[in-house]
Amino acid sequence: MANFSQGIRVQLKVVKALMIRELVTRFGRENIGFLWIMAEPLMFAGLVGMVWSFLRGPEYHGISVVAFVVTGYIPLTFLRHSFGRSAKIFQSNSSLLYHRQVKVLDFIFVRVSIEAVGAMMAYIFAGIVLLFFGFFPIPSDVGALVAGWAIYVAFVLAVSTVLAPLSEMSEVVEKLVPISVYISIPFSGVFNMASWLPANVREALLWSPMVTGMELMRYGLFGDMVTPYYDVIRALAVTLVCLVVGLILCRRVRRTLTLS
Repeated sequence: MANFSQGIRVQLKVVKALMIRELVTRFGRENIGFLWIMAEPLMFAGLVGMVWSFLRGPEYHGISVVAFVVTGYIPLTFLRHSFGRSAKIFQSNSSLLYHRQVKVLDFIFVRVSIEAVGAMMAYIFAGIVLLFFGFFPIPSDVGALVAGWAIYVAFVLAVSTVLAPLSEMSEVVEKLVPISVYISIPFSGVFNMASWLPANVREALLWSPMVTGMELMRYGLFGDMVTPYYDVIRALAVTLVCLVVGLILCRRVRRTLTLS
């Protein structure tokens, strides 16, 4: 037990060091630094929100269009960045594998965690600002909101563990990683609530953990103004399957990875 505790402490120090390295490499120490990771989702969601407001008016299905867009596009931006930065992640960091304590999974965990923190910061900041101007409601159920985020992040992390080794095994997969983001949009729950869809389509989409996560997030925010449909057990099962496949692939790639 003592050795296990010591190993956990060492691994946490490794993750912390890798996070600092990643932040300094990507954002440097000038201007607003790490806050850029929050600024991009804010600008993206803000522009899309203005377009939707112009096209559909201030409300859609009885809820604020701006709030609806922000709650969808910020998680989608997190997904896009996480998938995109999973490609060739082992190759670009292979020199660090000379250190015995550094594992290939650390690279994926660090990058997804950084993107998740940035997206959550953007979500909270946008919510506070829009709440001040009356475009955002006070969360109705914080527990559901947090649970939705947790499911969404867990699934993105699991898929990233699959994409990262596959991109090392095939250049074709590397080129297809950005496309995977656009393929995932219809299954992400960004554009609509499950209750707005036909029953057969809704049932099919509930196989996507992203839909369950998004439904919970929006229910946590809008409360009884929306009717959520979600399946936590199914979402966790699909996430677990993706994670197991990803771990197997990561182990296989690590054995053949050439250190540089």
